[in-house]
Amino acid sequence: AVDGGLDVTDSAGRPSLLEVRRDLRADCSRCAGLCCVAPAFAQSADFAISKPAGLACPNLGSDFGCNIHGTLRERGFPGCAVFDCFGAGQQVVQGTFAGRDWLEAPETAASMFDVFGVMRQLKELLWYLAEALAHLPSGPLQEQVEQVQQRTRRLVEGSAHELERLDPRTLRAQVGPLLGEVSETLRADVPGRGPDRPGADLIGADLEGADLRGVSLRGAYLIGADLSAANLGRTDVLGADVRGADLSGASLEDALFLTQPQLEAARGDRATSIPPWLDRPRRWSVSAAPPRSARPHKGRGRARRRSGD
Repeated sequence: AVDGGLDVTDSAGRPSLLEVRRDLRADCSRCAGLCCVAPAFAQSADFAISKPAGLACPNLGSDFGCNIHGTLRERGFPGCAVFDCFGAGQQVVQGTFAGRDWLEAPETAASMFDVFGVMRQLKELLWYLAEALAHLPSGPLQEQVEQVQQRTRRLVEGSAHELERLDPRTLRAQVGPLLGEVSETLRADVPGRGPDRPGADLIGADLEGADLRGVSLRGAYLIGADLSAANLGRTDVLGADVRGADLSGASLEDALFLTQPQLEAARGDRATSIPPWLDRPRRWSVSAAPPRSARPHKGRGRARRRSGD
């Protein structure tokens, strides 16, 4: 079945990831600028200024919109450009606090900001759990994931008091191994699969044209890595740091646990293939891909540093 040209059910009649994740995408029009107020910023390559938690960013407008949204990167705020709350903002404002905002009801501010931090982590977990359920065959593992998903959804619907008392780190510690089991199950039959590299330091690595199908790069540091024309079919990229990585021409349509913030943080081009439930970053379509070397195809690629070796 389709809705506006987008699949809403899979071949088994189950809701597709596009449908399931509708409420896991940020809708700033239904929020109150929480991401511009609740977290602290530290002046760095990601933020041009420092600000404490709970203080509004000076670029936040009276309508809760960002006054420099169209030029965030140019103004020194790439960290804002890649941020995604996974729908936590509208859930907190419209759901937990029934449409109130911290400006009109300042007595709710401290609680609202605390709840936002918890809610974002819950919503991110739901993003991963939805993907796990969409890919897993029927069986005990799928049932276990579904139970965790239902429990997490109940937490999302909790009161502000309940959410403030919740430690999402405990939940993440429980869900992490489960998603690891899901990942191994989904990657088990990938032919010629290379060694897993969870948490690997691959900063600046030369992986141009690498065959990374079925490899776990969970939590790997791929900052500035060259992944152009790489094959990441069923590659686990949960939590991988791809800031500044070159994904030009890379195959990512079947990558596991890929998120919009990861795409926004990396560089790509029109030839980069991505899953249908994610959006191609606008800056990819307006900027030319960086020139690639004339080196022959390198198979799995070499993990070397570009500089500093």
